[in-house]
Amino acid sequence: MIRQRWYRSAAEQLRSPLCLPRLDSSTHRGNSRLRAAAESSPTAPLYIFATPRVRSLLRAATSTPPYTIMALGGSWWRTLPALLLLGFLQTSSAVLFDVKDGNNKSCIMADLSLNFSVQYKASDKQRISSFSLPDNAVVHHNSTCGNGSESSPVLAITFGEQHVVSLHFNRTATDYYVVELNVVFNQSDKAVFPNASDKGSIEASSRKTDIAAPINTTYRCVSDDQLNMGDANVTLHNIRIEAYLLMNNFSAEETVCSKDKTPSTTQMPITTSTAKPTAPTPPPAPVVGTYNVSDANGTCLLISSGLQLNITYQTKNNKTAVDVFALDPLQVAHTGNCTPSPTISLIMKQTVLSLTFEKNSSSNVFYLGSVSVNTSLPDDAQALNFATTNGSTFYLKAALGHSYKCKAEETLKISKEFSINTINLQVQAYNVDGGKFGAVEECQLDENSMLVPIIVGAALAGLVLIVLIAYLIGRKRSHAGYQTI
Repeated sequence: MIRQRWYRSAAEQLRSPLCLPRLDSSTHRGNSRLRAAAESSPTAPLYIFATPRVRSLLRAATSTPPYTIMALGGSWWRTLPALLLLGFLQTSSAVLFDVKDGNNKSCIMADLSLNFSVQYKASDKQRISSFSLPDNAVVHHNSTCGNGSESSPVLAITFGEQHVVSLHFNRTATDYYVVELNVVFNQSDKAVFPNASDKGSIEASSRKTDIAAPINTTYRCVSDDQLNMGDANVTLHNIRIEAYLLMNNFSAEETVCSKDKTPSTTQMPITTSTAKPTAPTPPPAPVVGTYNVSDANGTCLLISSGLQLNITYQTKNNKTAVDVFALDPLQVAHTGNCTPSPTISLIMKQTVLSLTFEKNSSSNVFYLGSVSVNTSLPDDAQALNFATTNGSTFYLKAALGHSYKCKAEETLKISKEFSINTINLQVQAYNVDGGKFGAVEECQLDENSMLVPIIVGAALAGLVLIVLIAYLIGRKRSHAGYQTI
């Protein structure tokens, strides 16, 4: 009896197999208990370990049982290691989640596995609890399909004693991506946090997930994707996920993550020479994108430019590093308003860049008056989030009704840690007639770049003139000592 009780307790704790070696002899009562057990966890396989007599009773009771019957002999407890192994295999499997809207239409589907490693305090000591997303996890009531521009889709998963994992999605015209992953762990759960000193919650978030794919394709990644979030770390693996679904199922076309793509196996020739350290590869030139802000009165802001963001930060090793990246127009969503001043926010994954333009009515000019940025930093940064604002800039100045243009690469210094590089820039704020750029005012860099070839050309022309004059003088002198006979 002691063995049977301990065996059943272990099986129930694993939430996968169910051991009932002493079912009632009544087939009706026994089958009712089994069906109740199956209905309590409809998404997980139910395994019944039973003696030969009980198996025959079960098979006679129904032709399509909602469980799998496995044999146990007289020494059934000897199969305990296999049962425990089966339970662990079940807890590591991927779990399917489906978020539906009010019309019962799926907007997010996810089939994924998550492993967690959480540091917590227990009896004045720091401990680490490692656990996985169980297969009885369910969609949390905070999940939503969003409401257009007002809110975005969220997949929230809950398990155990009110532990919650949330994935927040956003999209551009062509792609969708996970903006942020949040976790909330309840330290009152003694099974996960034994002897925890604090009974409150542990919360953490990351904006560094690699989940992104074109609309109408499924993102798939078997490899591990580890997110370090301080006290809580999450490892995603065996993922199949899609947001903004058009049908109530995964799309047939898949986007495979970079970690799953087979690397090149071409072997490089072996040399014995000492390799010299190479300089960092410069980032590619930013791609030019065009953005506008309009209201009922027409277009108040029109921008065309390639934009590169440069952020200086401190690493965990107290070293200075620079995060350089460009805004890709294909991945950028933008929003803005015309009042009280033309403002535009460019949004790309975890990055939000906001530009506000002002005007000076006395001098009849407009200019870039305020810049703010909010983005995430690489995992080696001391602080994983970066935000700064400068409300007193005076860049990109031009007369009202005209546009400011600069083909050359121009650097806008916003703060000590943050600057923006623009290339092939043209911008006009306030009086944008017909949604098109007005007369052009060239930047100083372009004027200087035009001045250089003029100076070089003039110098070459002067040199040619000097050579010609010297030639003529020399030719005249060569005939001065001779007379005609």
